[in-house]
Amino acid sequence: MTEQLIAALGSGGLVGFTLGLLGGGGSILATPLLLYVVGVAQPHVAIGTGALAVAVNALANFIGHAAKGHVRWRCGLVFSAFGVVGAFGGSTLGKALDGSKLLFFFGLVMIAVGALMLRRRPLVEVAPRPVDRRMCVLTAVMALLAGGASGFFGIGGGFLIVPALILATGMPMIDAVGTSLMAVTAFGLATAVNYSLSGLVDWALAGEFIFGGVLGGLVGTLAATRLSAQKNMLNRIFAGLIFCVALYVISRSLGAIAG
Repeated sequence: MTEQLIAALGSGGLVGFTLGLLGGGGSILATPLLLYVVGVAQPHVAIGTGALAVAVNALANFIGHAAKGHVRWRCGLVFSAFGVVGAFGGSTLGKALDGSKLLFFFGLVMIAVGALMLRRRPLVEVAPRPVDRRMCVLTAVMALLAGGASGFFGIGGGFLIVPALILATGMPMIDAVGTSLMAVTAFGLATAVNYSLSGLVDWALAGEFIFGGVLGGLVGTLAATRLSAQKNMLNRIFAGLIFCVALYVISRSLGAIAG
C-alpha cells in the first residue's frame, strides 16, 4: 500500500507538473500512469479513475480563468450540456469495449495528441458569429462529438474542445481556452460518474492522484515562468515522451489482444 501511495502521488504530481508547465496535454498520461506505474489491473478502472482526476485538475484551472474573465458562460454552459450527453454515450461505449482494444485505440489517440503538440501553431482567428440557429446547431454538434470522444477515451479533450469552440462561435483563443476547461470538467465528471455506476472508479486512489496533481501543478506553474523561453523545446520533449508511452501502450494492448 505504501508503494502504491508513493506511485499514485508521484504519477499525479507528474501530470499536474506537466499541466502547470505546458498548460495542457499532461492529462493524456493519467491512464498509462495508473496502469503501468501505480499498478491498476483493469484498464476500465484506470480510465474511470483518470477521468475523475482530469475533471478536478480542469476545475482548478477553470477557476483561475473565470476569475480573470476569460470564460464565455452562456456558450460554455450550452457546450457542456450537450457534451455531457456525448460523454455519457461515449463512456458507455468505452465500458462495453474490451479493455485491451480500448487501450489500443487510446494509444492511437496519444500519437495524435503528440503530433498536435509538435505542430502546435496559433489558431486562425475566426470572426465572431451571430447567435442564430446555425450557430446553435453547430455548437451542439461539436459538443456532442467532443464529449463523445472525451467519454470514450476518458480524456479531457481540450485539444478538441478549443478549436471546436472557436469554429462554432468565433470566440477569441483566450476565451476558448478558459471556456473549454468548463467543458473538460463537465465531461470528466460525466465519464467518472458513468464508470462509477459500474464500480469502475477507485475513489481512494483518485484522491491520492489528485493530491499529487495539485502539488505538481504548483511546482509546474512556478517553473513555467522561469522556462517560458524554452516552451517550444519543452513541448517537443513532452511530445516525444507521449510517442514513447503511446507505442508502449499499443504494444501491451496488442500483446493482450493476441494472447
